[in-house]
Amino acid sequence: MIRHIKFAKIHNFRDIGGYATQDGRTVRWQRLYRADSLGWLAGQDLETFRTLGVRTVIDLRHPFEVDRNGRVPEEHGLAYHNLPIEGRRWQFATFDEAQGVPRFLADRYLEVTEDGVDNLRTAMETICRADSAPVVVHCAAGKDRTGLLAAMILSLAGVADDDIVADYELTGLATERFIADWRTRHPDDDLWPGFGLAPAEAMRLFLAGLQDRHGSVESYVTGVLGVTPDAVGELRAHLLTEPVARG
Repeated sequence: MIRHIKFAKIHNFRDIGGYATQDGRTVRWQRLYRADSLGWLAGQDLETFRTLGVRTVIDLRHPFEVDRNGRVPEEHGLAYHNLPIEGRRWQFATFDEAQGVPRFLADRYLEVTEDGVDNLRTAMETICRADSAPVVVHCAAGKDRTGLLAAMILSLAGVADDDIVADYELTGLATERFIADWRTRHPDDDLWPGFGLAPAEAMRLFLAGLQDRHGSVESYVTGVLGVTPDAVGELRAHLLTEPVARG
């Protein structure tokens, strides 16, 4: 199966299927995708998107980002949810080089788990429903907001932390294109050192922080977000293959 879906103007569109779970199952392909901004979909890119049969798009960006950069084109039968999960805006002036990019990113992700509870719950519950799939979750770069939600979904499914970290780190393959696009649009502005980066340590720190605070990702999802165990069960039923029979 294909993990990276090729588009001309979208750089980070990926299928998160194929990862093994700790109970011997596998995340199904073509059920859940993660992406950068779908506001660029047009022409052949839109035709490629249509072939995926996507039924639901979850857009984690702020409304002002949607107004500025567009949203996925309206299509018959396509459900669109704009669910901004970021509360506190990033203050790059507080970036401490001594602590490094991974710590800065992980702290921002942990802030989202505090500030974005209501919309994170709605996003989770939507993904849990079998009739929502195939689903695309996206933000601007498909890295931070999308990355933390994808990580929690994979963890709920039973995927090991190492594989969750590896999936997050794949965004690094698009970093050069993100930077080139940004410099084209903002030729006179400076970039902060972590722009477009997805260092493995950032996701490790985020997962460790969430587990330290709540005991586990599942405890956060069911306890803080209030997603029911039945919804989590439905997620696993439709997102995972059947267990392999042992003779």
